[in-house]
Amino acid sequence: MEHSFLYHNPIPAVLRDCADAPCMRRLKDVGMNCGCEYTSFPRFAGLRPYSRFDHSVGVGLIVWHFTHDPKQAVAGLLHDVASPVFAHVADFLRGDYLRQESTEDGTEAIIAHDETIARVLREYGLTVGDVSDYHRYPIADNDSPRLSADRLEYTLGNLLNYRIRTPEQVKAFYDDLIVSVNETGEKELAFQTAARAEDFALASLVCSRIYVSAEDRYAMQMLSEILRLALDRGVLTEADLMTGEPAVIEKLRSDAETAAAWRAYRAFDAMLIADAPKAQGQWRRVFAKKRYIDPLIAGAGRAGAHSEAVRREIEAFLSAPQTHWLAAKGS
Repeated sequence: MEHSFLYHNPIPAVLRDCADAPCMRRLKDVGMNCGCEYTSFPRFAGLRPYSRFDHSVGVGLIVWHFTHDPKQAVAGLLHDVASPVFAHVADFLRGDYLRQESTEDGTEAIIAHDETIARVLREYGLTVGDVSDYHRYPIADNDSPRLSADRLEYTLGNLLNYRIRTPEQVKAFYDDLIVSVNETGEKELAFQTAARAEDFALASLVCSRIYVSAEDRYAMQMLSEILRLALDRGVLTEADLMTGEPAVIEKLRSDAETAAAWRAYRAFDAMLIADAPKAQGQWRRVFAKKRYIDPLIAGAGRAGAHSEAVRREIEAFLSAPQTHWLAAKGS
């Protein structure tokens, strides 16, 4: 639980106990980078291990830090228990890539059937209903482009992971946050200083561009096709998608056809972009959900309303087309 040094220390017992549940431990083998880290694209080379478990613990700790409410904190901790292997690749597999909500299917059932979670909930006087839907708690989750614990954690994690900001700069972002009230009267994490909010907004947009980069979109689409091939051939079952990535990769390697597809995927190292598909290569036109954050400045509105630079960068990000055809060298 390496995030405790930044988000909250010590880790409260209710979060520590829930994090030891089987449905949570599985997330140690589900990555935050949606399979892109298995390619050879330079953008993803050298990334430190960053799992859905790391992220989930971080979200739980952030919520606890700002609310000290066990219900909200445990809901934040458990929000990703239904994430399959390679996480949002499943959205491409299921045709939900523009909303990215399919990975939440089954959250309540998973929580309800985990005996460790059930025991912890009883011990702390909580119910499955209290913790199975983190959307109920605006500090844990809210609508984009607002700042929630979920968006905050993966943004700070990726600012470090992609070496966009230093640990000291990331800590400065976190230390400037408080709970405030936004324009619709809801509680929201907010920056105390405008300069910090604007810097965070610009830094988060660097991450946003990575999430919808040609490499990221193409890799997720192609990995979803490998998973579809494996499911159609009986190499994988739907149940396998709810295990861990090492086990699934081992199964992909066990079949000649899926093994060849996996080797080709691993070899991707450069993008090809064209206005129309070429004769050679696996060309795809891939769209992806655009995620960004326009953070609140406590008592003063959003960063985009205060900073021309932030407003300009948000507009540029949202207007950037995704209509080109993509292929990868090695595909």
